[in-house]
Amino acid sequence: MLLKHYNENPLKEAGCDEAGRGCLAGPVFAAAVILPVDFENELLDDSKKLSVQNRNFLREIIEKEALSWAVASVSPEQIDEMNILNASILAMHRAIAQLNQKPDFLLIDGNRFKKYKDIPHATVVKGDGKYMSIAAASILAKTHRDAFMYKLHHELPYYGWDHNKGYPTLQHKLAIQSHGISVYHRKTFRSAIQTRLDF
Repeated sequence: MLLKHYNENPLKEAGCDEAGRGCLAGPVFAAAVILPVDFENELLDDSKKLSVQNRNFLREIIEKEALSWAVASVSPEQIDEMNILNASILAMHRAIAQLNQKPDFLLIDGNRFKKYKDIPHATVVKGDGKYMSIAAASILAKTHRDAFMYKLHHELPYYGWDHNKGYPTLQHKLAIQSHGISVYHRKTFRSAIQTRLDF
């Protein structure tokens, strides 16, 4: 089933989504994407449902064909200061601010958001599997964050971030047991890290 636009009328709609919210390490990334009204692609879907190959293929198409797109991040230190929910929203705000066209409407994945300037918005639970602009944003946020974590992997290879991207996998938890946490880990997740080491 093809995804759709949220608005029937030709509003300049920016979809927003984040990646990395449930990770123990690394920044949280967010993307904002304004697609053309006539945009269609049968592969487009929630990034979590796509193969790595299809995500990267769609990233190229989205970045080429979108009217405007932007990706932004919030560091682990900032996540520790403001909590992951506020950091995720801040990352979305930063992405929206970088768009070279002002959207008429914001479509946000999830159920929590803080108003951005004077732009009306709607939140949609699991919106990345329903609406094209959010799905496109989910793909850009995911692929850009994965590429960033892959770079960090070369600095600290024992955490396995080339595969787990900072999520609490068994390999990641065992590496934390052996090496402790790094400067890229979210310190406010320390108790969660310890709890998740119980396996």
